[in-house]
Amino acid sequence: MRITIIGPSYPFRGGIAHYTALLCTSMSTSHQVRLVSLSRQYPRLLFPGKTQTDDSAARIAVEGAEPLIDSMNPITWFRAARRIREFAPDLVVIQWWHPFFAPAFGTIARLCRRFSKVLFLCHNVIPHEKSGPVKALSKFAFAGADLFIVHSDEDMANLKSMLPKATVRKARHPTYEVFGEQRVPRAQARKELSLDPDGNVVLFFGLVREYKGLRFLIEAMPKILASVDATLVIAGEFYEGREKYAELIQSLGIERKVRIRDEYIPNEKVAVYFEACDLVVLPYVSATQSGIVQIAYAFDKPVVTTNVGGLPEAVIDGDTGYTVPARDHRSLAEAVVAFFRSDKRDEFAANIREFRKEFSWERMVEAIEELASREGVQQC
Repeated sequence: MRITIIGPSYPFRGGIAHYTALLCTSMSTSHQVRLVSLSRQYPRLLFPGKTQTDDSAARIAVEGAEPLIDSMNPITWFRAARRIREFAPDLVVIQWWHPFFAPAFGTIARLCRRFSKVLFLCHNVIPHEKSGPVKALSKFAFAGADLFIVHSDEDMANLKSMLPKATVRKARHPTYEVFGEQRVPRAQARKELSLDPDGNVVLFFGLVREYKGLRFLIEAMPKILASVDATLVIAGEFYEGREKYAELIQSLGIERKVRIRDEYIPNEKVAVYFEACDLVVLPYVSATQSGIVQIAYAFDKPVVTTNVGGLPEAVIDGDTGYTVPARDHRSLAEAVVAFFRSDKRDEFAANIREFRKEFSWERMVEAIEELASREGVQQC
């Protein structure tokens, strides 16, 4: 097939940009693929981080990507559609993660639908922050699609609630093995982060936002420390006030057991944090799925996560980690303590190596191929 993929890519940073590049690479092994990317993602006023660009030395990029789409300039949407038409694709795959892009992607989808099937690959059908007309915007965008892929049962339900007749398939979020290829010896990783070479290390990784529930993990630390000695490493840029977390840490008297790296972690340093830790914790209060689990699995690291959204679908309780109730620091603490006392690190790692076969990029490609081959697709 001839396939056009639309989504953010380098020089933009973040998980969706990485996903776009890896999807293009995987699909290119058996199809003719062209990437149409963004020239502007968010306007500066709407972006809470320090920068939208990726300054990593190790780039995750696609050669020949065309940055044609300005999210705020409708003229570029029509130009992009004309350019896509010149390629004459059999399928257009649009990355979907936030209704801010509904006007641009919805318009482009409608234009492309005149000459190609259009598939929306949904990371979040509904965003984590649900303020504003998110459903109306999402429905506008989705009305331009023929096909959908989601990564969780929750997203499947959210999509079906808006578009009951949608042609949709669930496929697991693939593993970010690109980071696992940059292995670092554990001792070296801990030395680089000034961590005890023999201590227990818990990792919270990624952008800090309210829905990720970091405060519940911090509140769990005193109970964890009452049973096992451990250090919590928080690695990621704070999208909300760091001060309130610092004050909470200080009020609990755990400053010496918490390390904070308030910055976007460049690609070449991701391995350092995951190799240095024993356990990755996602104390989210809401979610559909998370690429952090897939990074952890690339390093054979067990995960403790809350039972929200699609997270329990990615973690087998008692085999590849533990699932606990959301907003419950006591249950979080008990799971972390149980992990360090169980002496099942090697067993969990072996289980992860077996389980992550289900999260391959090959399976994602197969899911897209199967959807694209369907006849008599119901238009939304």
